Amino acid sequence: MSDVLIRKMTVADAPGVHAVERESFATPWTLEAFVAEMTQNPNAYYLVAEAEEIIGFAGLWHIADEGHITNVAVKRATRGMGIGEALLVALIAEAKQLGLRAMTLEVRVSNTPARTLYEKLGFLYAGTRKRYYQDNNEDAAIYWLELEGDKL
Repeated sequence: MSDVLIRKMTVADAPGVHAVERESFATPWTLEAFVAEMTQNPNAYYLVAEAEEIIGFAGLWHIADEGHITNVAVKRATRGMGIGEALLVALIAEAKQLGLRAMTLEVRVSNTPARTLYEKLGFLYAGTRKRYYQDNNEDAAIYWLELEGDKL
């Protein structure tokens, strides 16, 4: 993990991010979607984990005073090494720097490793979105993390 750099994503990172996305999700975003996030969405904040190549990424949309985590993914060969956690810790720090009050995300109810990580970082389960994932109609667990101010 010491040779992994966490930094802001650039347009040039889009192909590497897209490769991680394709390996990680049943219905991946397109390469064009990542380019658009970098060039057309002023409320998008993305971080990458880089060793000799992009091995992970995490994204956040800044909506009003909240952050919506769009996706977090780590290359299969480097999972379980703390890279996802490092990305999320850096994303939480970015959200605090932006003055966001809270962060939210949806995750497959079956994704126990991700849910365990979110809970470790202080995210609280807030409910379920029924049949959220289009590929298999799996439910999504909704999580929130309070960053400052009143309780959610």
